[in-house]
Amino acid sequence: MMKLLNILWNSFKMSLQELKNNKLRSALSLTGVAFGIFCIISVLALVNSLQSKVEDDIKQFGSNTIYIDKWDYAGSDNYPWWKYINRPTPKYDEVNFIKEKSTLANHVCYFNSTNTNVKYEDDQVNNAGIYGVSEEFTDIQTVKIAYGRYLSETEFTRGNPVGVIGYELAEKLFGNPQRAVDKSVMFAGKKINITGVIEKQGKSLLSGFDYDDCIILSYRAFASIYDVNGNNTQPFIMVNAKENVPSAALVDELKGVMRQLRKLKPLQDDNFALNDVGAIGSSTIGSFFGTVNMGGWAIAGLSLIVGAFGVANIMFVTVRERTSQIGLKKALGAKKRTILTEFLLESAFLCIIGGIMGLALVWILTLALNSLLPFPMVIAPKIILTAFSICVILGIISGVIPASIAARMNPVDAIRSK
Repeated sequence: MMKLLNILWNSFKMSLQELKNNKLRSALSLTGVAFGIFCIISVLALVNSLQSKVEDDIKQFGSNTIYIDKWDYAGSDNYPWWKYINRPTPKYDEVNFIKEKSTLANHVCYFNSTNTNVKYEDDQVNNAGIYGVSEEFTDIQTVKIAYGRYLSETEFTRGNPVGVIGYELAEKLFGNPQRAVDKSVMFAGKKINITGVIEKQGKSLLSGFDYDDCIILSYRAFASIYDVNGNNTQPFIMVNAKENVPSAALVDELKGVMRQLRKLKPLQDDNFALNDVGAIGSSTIGSFFGTVNMGGWAIAGLSLIVGAFGVANIMFVTVRERTSQIGLKKALGAKKRTILTEFLLESAFLCIIGGIMGLALVWILTLALNSLLPFPMVIAPKIILTAFSICVILGIISGVIPASIAARMNPVDAIRSK
């Protein structure tokens, strides 16, 4: 064990000595390694952070939840919008039928929304979201209240003109969001009393629910303000599966329930869409980020190849410069594997130093991007481990030929060399 530690320490010192003695040559050679590691870590960190943000946004739609709508959410280049636009929109009365007929559904909720201008005294916010929901909305969605309270069962039943407001919307209208509780806002000519303020959620990268800039009402209150049968609202039904029920099984059951509800004949096409947002998002995300990762690895691979040739060149020169030292070591009893190990470790250390340079550049990039991106960029430990593993492998590959030459030297001829 002590012998191995001694070899490691000596190899590390020799690597630093090589950098000190040949600053320009080493710097130019390690630049390729540093840039390659920079590409790998930055691309992986950015993609990993973006993927985590998108996955969190998908979870916002509800875990294992199916959206019943007239529109198919899985868009494509040949999206037949003319087919979907004539479909009937989901109705509030259909919720009870689904609850009665479905054995796999855990919660069923009706959701309708529109956008409008919201006023408080002399302040106005344009294009805020107004969400009309039924009682089981919070059983499917997570709506945390920062101040005040959520809607009561009585307020849902009676359709009282009350609602909860998004954090940023409350901030724009009242300055301090906490002041919004028990105040009244105006929109569409109606006055709504605020019972609570939703916790700040942050911006979503997907077109999900913007809880920061909305007001949530009971559906009955929403229907008393807006024409729910008109074209200016966006209704759909959310169905959450029971525990351990896969979404595919729920989709199959809901298809039969909806066809029965809509009284469709066996040969008639479905006039509704069953959207599994989680499955759509996962497949799309996996494909997209897989392509991005491949591009990042391709760019990094070219840089690493250049860096590998640079490190190999350093090691060839190093072997030539230390030929007499190698001969002396072998004359004193050093074995081939010891010489080989020393030069391989030295090559690996050189690449690790290049990797540290690349990691420092990524850290600087992270500080810059975190102030610009709508999500935090984080360098995960597994990404750093991957980068340093690449450095070690690259160092060994770069140094294997020079190290083999050093290990096979004849001690007498090596000592005589100048």
